[in-house]
Amino acid sequence: MNVLIVGSGGREHALAWKIAQSPQLGQLYIAPGNAGTAAVLPGQSENVELRADDGAGLAAFCREEAIRLAIIGPEAPLAAGLTNVLQAEGVVVFGPGEKAARIEASKAYAKAFMLRHGIPTGRFAVFSEFEPALAHLQDTDYEVVIKASGLAAGKGVLLPEDAKQAEAALRDVIVERKFGAAGNEILIEERLEGEEVSLLAFTDGESVSVMPPAQDHKRLLDGDRGPNTGGMGAYAPAQICTAEQVRELGADVLQRAVDGLRDEGAPFVGVLYAGIILAADGPHVLEFNCRFGDPETQALIPLLQSDLLEICMACTQGRLADNDVRWRDGAAACVVLASEGYPGEYQKGRVIHGLEDVPTDVVAFHAGTDIGKDGRVVTAGGRVLGVTGQGSTDRDALAKAYEGVRAICFEGVQCRADIGIREKADA
Repeated sequence: MNVLIVGSGGREHALAWKIAQSPQLGQLYIAPGNAGTAAVLPGQSENVELRADDGAGLAAFCREEAIRLAIIGPEAPLAAGLTNVLQAEGVVVFGPGEKAARIEASKAYAKAFMLRHGIPTGRFAVFSEFEPALAHLQDTDYEVVIKASGLAAGKGVLLPEDAKQAEAALRDVIVERKFGAAGNEILIEERLEGEEVSLLAFTDGESVSVMPPAQDHKRLLDGDRGPNTGGMGAYAPAQICTAEQVRELGADVLQRAVDGLRDEGAPFVGVLYAGIILAADGPHVLEFNCRFGDPETQALIPLLQSDLLEICMACTQGRLADNDVRWRDGAAACVVLASEGYPGEYQKGRVIHGLEDVPTDVVAFHAGTDIGKDGRVVTAGGRVLGVTGQGSTDRDALAKAYEGVRAICFEGVQCRADIGIREKADA
């Protein structure tokens, strides 16, 4: 069958890399893709010059190329209703419709949804104006997190250390519009302490198949310092979450959310992702995402033993429960190489050296890359590459990932040196 993957990041490269291994695949297209995606299956894969937000163009392409399945990677086109547009043209889509995608597109909606369905989460309040938000902030008796309610590419979460910083964060989001329309509503949330875990699940709108737990590293700098980013690395499985906890959270969080969305007339087909903090008083959901995580996908997908294309089709056909989703033993770790200046302003077009020197058992998933005029691979984004290693243990996987990192260089490259360091110490 012919398949279209929508998106251009490391997540989409990882999905293309895995889909390319399916015996069911005919031709694979990635729109718009990057320097890595077109090369996953020479002669059978190619990039398409269509933006992820070009619903009409993508629908026409699906008709012209007889696309059997479209897989939508990023949250923005899902929130904008791309699934609905393609389905109206008869395209089978792996990814939720606009109504179901609200669980990520509006953090305010997601928090209210969690309360309605008994999903554990922290205290919160929602505001659209500065003065009432400031008054609430001054009246709270707990440390807070300030969040833009809308989509902000993973950067709309501010962690003030004191009252002065909290007020400044409110002003940045509501008054200065640091995150644009994403800050039309803001959340003031209770800041919970504990380890964070990313728990993702395939779902057909009825049943769920939970993936191994992963842990993302959001902060830019070692030691979880610096600003929030789209994610600087991830590893899986995260041993901080036990097998019993995974089973319980699968039932009490992911299955309950899928059931709640269906009951509210928003059936969810695709990947549902819960960001969970394992606090002293039990797990609490920080937020939901309506798609594969990035960079968690780059750590999870290499561990998937089953045919990803078959799983996606099973989800779209309501037969996930009949599909035995299998995972490999061992561990995987992904280290993100980012451009100088990220998550702020950064330069593009810097030549990437050493990709051909990456060890054969390491995969460099492309994210913000492009082909320069001279045919060389160049930087084209903030997060440039996700270098993934696999091993029998956490220690082995991390060692291989960093071996791959050392082989690659470009001007201004930055990365964290402590991805999975807690797991490494425990391995």
